[in-house]
Amino acid sequence: MLKVVSKIKPGLSFLSISSIAAALVLFSCQAGTQPGPGSQEQQAPGAYLGFDLNIFPGKDALPVLRKTFSFSSYWLSPPPGGKTNNWLGQRELLRAHGFGFLLLYGGPLSRELKSEAAAVQKGTLDARNAASVAKSEGFPTQAVIFLDIEEGGRLPAAYHAYLHAWASGLAEAGYRAGAYCSGMPVKEEPGSTITTADDIRAHSPSADFVYFIFNDACPPSPGCTYPQNPPSPVTGGISYASVWQYAQTPRRKEFTAHCPPGYHTDGNCYAPNDTAHAWFLDVDTATSSDPSNAVGPSR
Repeated sequence: MLKVVSKIKPGLSFLSISSIAAALVLFSCQAGTQPGPGSQEQQAPGAYLGFDLNIFPGKDALPVLRKTFSFSSYWLSPPPGGKTNNWLGQRELLRAHGFGFLLLYGGPLSRELKSEAAAVQKGTLDARNAASVAKSEGFPTQAVIFLDIEEGGRLPAAYHAYLHAWASGLAEAGYRAGAYCSGMPVKEEPGSTITTADDIRAHSPSADFVYFIFNDACPPSPGCTYPQNPPSPVTGGISYASVWQYAQTPRRKEFTAHCPPGYHTDGNCYAPNDTAHAWFLDVDTATSSDPSNAVGPSR
């Protein structure tokens, strides 16, 4: 039986309304400390900070956010809960400011997949659409597109059928598949837990499937902080994760009660230089400053 960790996320509209922040308790970095001016060379090798947000924050936000973050989310579909997508057409602007990319595409909820056959059909169509939009936006082939999965725990068979079709469809179109999914353990029975990431990996959608996990519980999350030496994604509890979202907006109090100071009193997470508190975001750490390998050449 599917167990769901209430995870309709805020920041990216759970990757979906918006969210930003990052840091690690295991590193001697004080909460609220910001990296010195956002250059990738000043961050620890192999660990880079990024943000994800449902709504494009606007061109005036980019110089401010770039002081802290190396990469940005980029929706190829409307974010969860949304009907429009204002990220489209912004690739060159983000690229000009030096941002790498996390390409995102909204995935279905389990209840929407009525059968394995229907799931395969939808997975194939979604992959084709995601690849078509990525191409039209100028993103190079072989870039990774992460499916946004807004559920936690074990997924039903139909969802795994969808993921196989998703991965296969993207490969046929010349792109690589990944997923944004839960890395938080869910109890199934006494002494037994499962994470969505482990469940997906056990069903092996593709040999090169890429994992962007979320786990905002403290520990292992450092809460809404921005260390000069960002934590490795594997610190989030999934040894094969390439990206880890460790802070969400608004904060989920049931998981963040033991986080160090950093979240604003309104429950949101803001960039260090966002003194007007204009953009509440989720914060990520990745093994690359361009997790989707999507910067590519300019048009």
